[in-house]
Amino acid sequence: MSRVGNSIIEIPSGLTLDMSPSGLVTVKGPKGELTQQIDPDFKMNIEDGSMQLVRPTEQKRHKALHGLYRSLINNMVVGVTEGYKIELELVGVGYRVANTGNMLELTLGYSHPIYFVVPAEVKVTSAMEKGKAPAIILESNDKQLIGQVAAKIRAFRKVEPYKGKGVRFKGEVVRKKAGKTAG
Repeated sequence: MSRVGNSIIEIPSGLTLDMSPSGLVTVKGPKGELTQQIDPDFKMNIEDGSMQLVRPTEQKRHKALHGLYRSLINNMVVGVTEGYKIELELVGVGYRVANTGNMLELTLGYSHPIYFVVPAEVKVTSAMEKGKAPAIILESNDKQLIGQVAAKIRAFRKVEPYKGKGVRFKGEVVRKKAGKTAG
């Protein structure tokens, strides 16, 4: 029994949730529209502002996909109503960030600046405040896309374990290793 798959998704007012016979789920809300292809065997029961995903059989394949599809639909519902926000911070001497539109210019200690074009669906802002680490703020209604963009930015300079320098998520705890001991 899938506990995630059987749980109910609350549908707020002003949100439309449709599923075509081919299995394309469309969610429209105040922050945009998202679509996701799921197995057409699954059915959606929508009644009084809530939705439950029903699997057709007890096959292992259907059981495996039940919770996944429910989570994907829930992420779309949350995305078009509230949206998602990820904050990254650059920790290191001389690390800087600037953006013009959706183009990020990162200075991360290499011999050259890194230019990264953020997809149009993701809104990006950068903050350089005195006394604080430079920050990148990503906002979008698509959880999967915003997570992928954040992971790509983080991969430009991963946090190293000795000094803790690099691009990290805001509030991320980095376990530092002890360096060499003088012998």
